[in-house]
Amino acid sequence: MALSKRDSARIDRSLVASLTEACETAEAEIPGFEWLTHTVNYADFPRSLVITWVFDTRAHRDHALATGLDTRIRELTATALHAADIAPVPLNRCVQFDCEEDCQARHGGNWRLRLTRSAN
Repeated sequence: MALSKRDSARIDRSLVASLTEACETAEAEIPGFEWLTHTVNYADFPRSLVITWVFDTRAHRDHALATGLDTRIRELTATALHAADIAPVPLNRCVQFDCEEDCQARHGGNWRLRLTRSAN
């Protein structure tokens, strides 16, 4: 069942607030992490939810993945989703890692285009 506009807006506000807290924690703990964003189609929520964690460089992203910091990022994501009162989703599917360096090289720094293409 599709969510109403009001319900979608309420969920999005709550999700943004809880992800902002996760982002601030990660900025302090994870070298090279810069920001995060989410994409979602509320007609297919929460299955369509994707949270993209963005690093400054490929090297920082790869280091985080190689040293297990992705586990911490998934923990922060799970905490944020719980705080936003969102039903559990498979974190291995909904959490993605990216970097500014790759966006610049492949999409000219256009994150909107990059995120739209990665959602398809």
